Amino acid sequence: VQLQASGGGLVQPGGSLRLSCAVSGLAFSRYIIGWFRQAPGKEREFVANIRWNTYYADSVKGRFTISRDTAANTVYLQMNSLKPEDTAVYYCVADASVIVSAYRDPLQYDYWGKGTLVTVSS
Repeated sequence: VQLQASGGGLVQPGGSLRLSCAVSGLAFSRYIIGWFRQAPGKEREFVANIRWNTYYADSVKGRFTISRDTAANTVYLQMNSLKPEDTAVYYCVADASVIVSAYRDPLQYDYWGKGTLVTVSS
């Protein structure tokens, strides 16, 4: 299984970025694919996930949108109105099943890609 995240970079506050996660080695349409992030000195934090439904952290709701392209086996995270507190390494994750009440728990996800750094700064 490979999860290849890309699209990170430096952006000014209020700007936008789109992260991509190219997935291989698993039944893409049946897996939950999502994003976590980790800021310096902080624990990993759930951002969003998608399979039949989408879930978002309260801190990104209304600003971030997760979507999937089944033909391309790719999940996207469109990030708008970025804030300095969005600065983190963003990780793509996957799992075949996640306890609904625990989808924010990083331990629920078996597969992790290498992260991509997002820096929001003027």
